[in-house]
Amino acid sequence: MQDQPIEPHTLSLLVENEPGVLARVIGLFSGRGYNIESLTVAEINPEEHISRITVVTSGTPMIIEQIKAQLDRLVPVHSVNDLTAEGPFVARELAMVKVVGKGEPRVEALRIADVFRARPVDSTSESFVFEITGSGEKVDAFIDLMRPLGMTDVARTGSLAIARGR
Repeated sequence: MQDQPIEPHTLSLLVENEPGVLARVIGLFSGRGYNIESLTVAEINPEEHISRITVVTSGTPMIIEQIKAQLDRLVPVHSVNDLTAEGPFVARELAMVKVVGKGEPRVEALRIADVFRARPVDSTSESFVFEITGSGEKVDAFIDLMRPLGMTDVARTGSLAIARGR
């Protein structure tokens, strides 16, 4: 069993939107030594007080099955879907990237942002804040290119994901 590959999985949980639910979900992960690589949560149905928690975690197939089973047993959890195992899904991240500079580095930052379809959401005479959405790899690549051009700060969401079709 030691030869099983460790793979990332994107899990989508529908939960009651009530105090303590997120703490219980996170507690399940930390209490068993599972890592959370990305975590997002927001209410998706205000009338029924339902929130979606999207968790990206890694593990062997056996560990992922254990995580899903344990999450499914938590009382405020309505459903647990392993988007990675269930078929095609769409995942996106959002980042805001602050770049400070003048002259050619400033112009180059604008050029690269255009190529990545990042848009400036704030501008001063010495800085830009760019907003970029896309796959985690796209966001990583944009950040890597902004570093030498004067990047001073990054704010980044975790992965948001939803199943395709159905």
